[in-house]
Amino acid sequence: MLALARLTAAVLVVASVTGLAADAPPDRAFATARTVMGEHPEIWVGASIARGKYAVVVTGHAASTPPSLSTPPSLSTPGARAGAGLADVADSARRTVARVWGQADAVILVPATDEQAEVLASPSGVAGLAALADVDHVIVAPSGFGRLSPTGRRVVLAHELTHVATGAALSGDMPAWLVEGFADYVGYHGSGLTARAVAAELAAEVRSGTPPVALPGREAFRPGGPRLPQAYEEAWLACRYLADRYGEHALVALYRAARRHGITTALVETLGTDLAELTAAWRGYLRRELA
Repeated sequence: MLALARLTAAVLVVASVTGLAADAPPDRAFATARTVMGEHPEIWVGASIARGKYAVVVTGHAASTPPSLSTPPSLSTPGARAGAGLADVADSARRTVARVWGQADAVILVPATDEQAEVLASPSGVAGLAALADVDHVIVAPSGFGRLSPTGRRVVLAHELTHVATGAALSGDMPAWLVEGFADYVGYHGSGLTARAVAAELAAEVRSGTPPVALPGREAFRPGGPRLPQAYEEAWLACRYLADRYGEHALVALYRAARRHGITTALVETLGTDLAELTAAWRGYLRRELA
């Protein structure tokens, strides 16, 4: 999940994404879209389906007949045109994920209302969020996502598609700071945004002399939490520090190792450090980047 408040700084900067991994056509994405639409068919009556190079975007709107997944969608309706535009953004976000992590399916569901998004995301909910990743697709919260800048939308989709690619929904024992921080690291990859722009709330705390003392735990990421923006910023800067210090490949290796063996063993195996040393180094990095 990526909180909506985190993206207010991403108003004017245009993302720059280069390079493309070897990828397969989105036929599997269509199969996924067909399956997830079938779970709540009442939401998708009259929906439009847009296909990018890799992404499939399903956009809900009022109509009397369901869409067909067997033929190319018509772009004659506003929903279809909006979906086509979002498919381009999703393609860009997916390329970013592929550069850092590897291939990822990109199935984006855009229901007509936030109430429908809540149904699709149940039991997690989408309050205060722009989008939410499920196991194999991303659910967009229309009102939150609609307030984002073009860069903010790409960042959000790259963040959530990272969760899909890494299987975050199935990794309940992973440390939250690594799961969310890594997704943010990928999301902001190539955006050109500075640490102070992205982490404005945390920067204010660091400048006031009250920096965090520990990496954020799972409770810190609960929607509506008093320091939710800071939790994401702390996690992002932890992963950014690891990439700056050890290299992006080492950050990816740490994530993969943590999925297999847990974070304690992964830190020793991949970086030769432990959580205490990482925390101390991260706190120093926050002061250098934000003070």
